[in-house]
Amino acid sequence: MAEVNQSDVYRGFIACLNRQDWATLEHFVANDLKYNDKQIGLSGYRKLLTRFCDEIPDVYFELAKVVSQPPLLASRLVFNCTPRGTFLGLPVRGKRISFAENAIYVFQDDRIREVWSVLDKTAIEAQL
Repeated sequence: MAEVNQSDVYRGFIACLNRQDWATLEHFVANDLKYNDKQIGLSGYRKLLTRFCDEIPDVYFELAKVVSQPPLLASRLVFNCTPRGTFLGLPVRGKRISFAENAIYVFQDDRIREVWSVLDKTAIEAQL
């Protein structure tokens, strides 16, 4: 069996998010996923992602940096988007903003098992 390239799997995951192909998410994320040290499972992660995309109709997950040292992968995602209403508790209300997300993933059996994610809320506050 050929070894799977973790970075390629992650890029497939990002493509899945950009298509908002929630049915395919299970190919990239473990059923027992932990997110920021909280057990939310695949269904909880799907809800988190769909809510994020609902709040930001024009969201696009732009991959800026990836560093992979199995089983860990770190990435920096950049967003240039227009959230509706309140986002992260901030009154964005349709203003175009830019911010980043820094995330660390733990892979197991070619799926994401753990995620630690931080959004740059300070960058958003500076634009409002």
